[in-house]
Amino acid sequence: MAALAARGFRALAPDLRGYGDSSVPADPAAYSIFHIVGDLVALLDHLRLPKVFVVGHDWGAQVAWHLCLFRPDRVRAAVNLGIPYFPRGPRSMPESFAKLGDGFYINQFLEPGRTERAFGRHDVATVLKQFYAAEIDELMAPPGVEIIDFLQAPSSPLPWMTDDELGQYAEKFQKTGFTGPLNYYRMMESNWRLTAPWSGAKIIVPAKFILSKNDSGLQSFGTEKYVKSGGLESNVPNVEVSIIEGHHFVQQENAERVNSEILSFLDKFASEEASA
Repeated sequence: MAALAARGFRALAPDLRGYGDSSVPADPAAYSIFHIVGDLVALLDHLRLPKVFVVGHDWGAQVAWHLCLFRPDRVRAAVNLGIPYFPRGPRSMPESFAKLGDGFYINQFLEPGRTERAFGRHDVATVLKQFYAAEIDELMAPPGVEIIDFLQAPSSPLPWMTDDELGQYAEKFQKTGFTGPLNYYRMMESNWRLTAPWSGAKIIVPAKFILSKNDSGLQSFGTEKYVKSGGLESNVPNVEVSIIEGHHFVQQENAERVNSEILSFLDKFASEEASA
């Protein structure tokens, strides 16, 4: 945000519903992709911002892609990290993930209450650190083991996050709990059914996708093959791809490079407007 603001942008970072200081509805149905994108549109309306640049990571990327899909009139361009735009397929994601077995983290997250109980055996900071520090190819636990019990938290601080910063994140999750964020996963099946009208739709908004070479999702989601084979470009015709060093939380691990990637992309639009 500081890097964007220094370049003259007004930078906004909303807590999505279920996170931070935003509301945490109890009903999983309140976390459909329409609700989440609707929150962003309402925020833009409230701030009287007709059209914006949007940047997202992981679930934030999913939401940003769908903002582009549902309301391209509100997005000047998008930069997304970690999760590319996957079009609606013939089967839902939970159905596709079933073949990965019970140890796959999303299959555990889908079961109401299961992950909350597993996380509850650890303090919140440890739970977060275990995921932040994960450098395995796939988030997969052995049979009969919860993913949180399989991941290891290093005793030393993460090289890209101080213990104070970790404590700030932990404080927010201590307040909200993990059910809100987990409900994003639990709405995957419903989202697949609800988005049937967009089957075959392409994202026409100009976009940049930043992929980390060592992201844990590269293999389990088929991300690397999908991006490098041109699959992403076929569904997002106006996309450019940048592959950089880092793991899943690359925006913190390799912040300067990510800032540079974002700003170099956004500068193109500033140049276009200046010459128009």
